Amino acid sequence: MTEREVCPICRGAGYLVRDVPVGHPDFGRLYPCQCTRSELEQQRAESLRHVSNLGPLSHMTFANFVPDGRALNPDQQRNLRLAYEYAVSFAAEPDGWLLFRGGYGCGKTHLAAAIANARLQEGHPALFVVVPDLLDRLRATYSPSSAVGYDERFQEIREHELLILDDLGSQSTTAWAEEKLFQIFNHRYNARLPTVITTNCDLEEIDARIRSRLSTTDLVHMIPILAPDYRGSGIEGEQTELSSLSMHAEQTFSSFNLARGVMDPEEYNSLQVACRAAQGFAESPAGWIVFTGTYGCGKTHLAAAIANHCVTKRESALFVTVPDLLDHLRATFSPQSAISYDKLFEQVRKSPLLVLDDLGTESATSWAREKLYQLFNYRYNARLPTVITTAQRIEDLDPRLSSRLLDRTRCQIYAILAPGYRGSVLGGTGRHRSRRK
Repeated sequence: MTEREVCPICRGAGYLVRDVPVGHPDFGRLYPCQCTRSELEQQRAESLRHVSNLGPLSHMTFANFVPDGRALNPDQQRNLRLAYEYAVSFAAEPDGWLLFRGGYGCGKTHLAAAIANARLQEGHPALFVVVPDLLDRLRATYSPSSAVGYDERFQEIREHELLILDDLGSQSTTAWAEEKLFQIFNHRYNARLPTVITTNCDLEEIDARIRSRLSTTDLVHMIPILAPDYRGSGIEGEQTELSSLSMHAEQTFSSFNLARGVMDPEEYNSLQVACRAAQGFAESPAGWIVFTGTYGCGKTHLAAAIANHCVTKRESALFVTVPDLLDHLRATFSPQSAISYDKLFEQVRKSPLLVLDDLGTESATSWAREKLYQLFNYRYNARLPTVITTAQRIEDLDPRLSSRLLDRTRCQIYAILAPGYRGSVLGGTGRHRSRRK
């Protein structure tokens, strides 16, 4: 070091001692000089970042997160911005648990990593770890060549000041894995240590013991993220193939003909009430709406008209008959499938507006019943706008489905008593009317 570079305060020593009398608590203690303080802070920051395990996620910050998403509809934008605001607030003052639920590429990992990066920027520790990697790190401690013992590594994870667990549910579900995860969750739950979790799974798919901790509303704030995969993983093409709305393009409210055939007053009134309800729902989709009635009574026309109206407002809508939906899901198990089952099912259950036509006409296998229940249960709990048509009595459907449909706080049911009809009235001209014989 040259004379010019020597610090005039510490004269190159890097540390100072305070001028205090013997016996003072600070007597003889070394304090870093301001010339080395920034260097020490940089070393500490690098140490924190190394321990954080963020690695390639260091670039994921709040500054480069897009709170309004990309090409989202208004509901998705509001939802994503709310998730962003919760993450920013949590990063400023970690308290309790934050649980982000959403599909692949929706932004939940970015938000979780941004929380960790924000804490590190402020000089606070944060440990980010993908759940399968966490379990691998624990298993690795059993190796004779491991420099860290199991107890030390396990203690480090469960006691960390801020633990961020990414992709819960993607781990192999062995008894050992479930036990280790429960021990971590249970310890942090009892100690109320700040924790961030991300998952693609419904709570029902998670180990019951962990699920009970995640369901504690006074500690855990759960945020479902509705945005689709922003990376554009090819799902757009599959969505066009899955949705059959293009086949119902002419079924709009303007082409819906109330004055068709011979109807008694009660039949006509039921059709009129259903039509008004459908128009109101299309203007502001909220909750669930169900149309029941015989084949050809107009319920599918109204359901399609809702979807078509939303599309004209540049809002997303997925229209699919229930048997076709199940066929599409089964097809993903083929080696030739261009999309995985998980991604397709995620696309359907998180659709901003889902129209399920012809419920009750599907094959009643246990697999089909389970998939429909999972779909219904998710959208019911997430309060996602849903339109359903069925020719069956609600009470005759699977009890798990009918219990959701009969909840009048979430679902409005309109029974169309009008008879079935044929002819060109779908075009809206009214030139050809069928009469019951």
